[in-house]
Amino acid sequence: MIFQPQDQALWQAYRAGDKQALGLLAERYYGVLKHYGLKFMVEESIVEDCIQELFLQLWQNRLQINETESVKHYLLKSIRNHIIQHLRAQKRLKYEELDWDTSVAEDVDSETLLIRQESLVNMTKLIQDQLAALPAREREALYLRYYENLSIPEIAEVMNVNRQSVSNFLQKALNKLRSQWLVHVFPVICIFFQKNFL
Repeated sequence: MIFQPQDQALWQAYRAGDKQALGLLAERYYGVLKHYGLKFMVEESIVEDCIQELFLQLWQNRLQINETESVKHYLLKSIRNHIIQHLRAQKRLKYEELDWDTSVAEDVDSETLLIRQESLVNMTKLIQDQLAALPAREREALYLRYYENLSIPEIAEVMNVNRQSVSNFLQKALNKLRSQWLVHVFPVICIFFQKNFL
């Protein structure tokens, strides 16, 4: 088994001037950052530019960058800020309320759902509809909590809100979803999130 340096070791090395360490972090988190960025309904090229700009700025400002408990959290917060700055510059953002994509991946119907029972299609559609009905910030909080596994304090930093707001977003979203879903929908949830968030 090949040894993979931990995020903290790479972060410390990058801050000390190791360009290769930053490159490894970029390689490790590029997919995560791109996937998260695309959820804000911006063009793929814009997300890619924002990621490139983020890592360029990290290198240029390495002497001013602080230690972090979670590199993933730091990078997610940073890419969100870069996308917000881009949209503001384009005058496409009002009140920092970002759009959020709830579409189902195209290959789900053809590959996975047809293998399952017919009711699975209906259940997945129900989940999609319920998520789409949530406000964008509630959907984003759910994504960061249950897909990216960030803590409430980390989500608060990423979304630039206080911790109570994050708790409120999550509680409201889960209450709405619970009130709508039937008991037999829950086995489908994992499949839905895997296919839509990977």
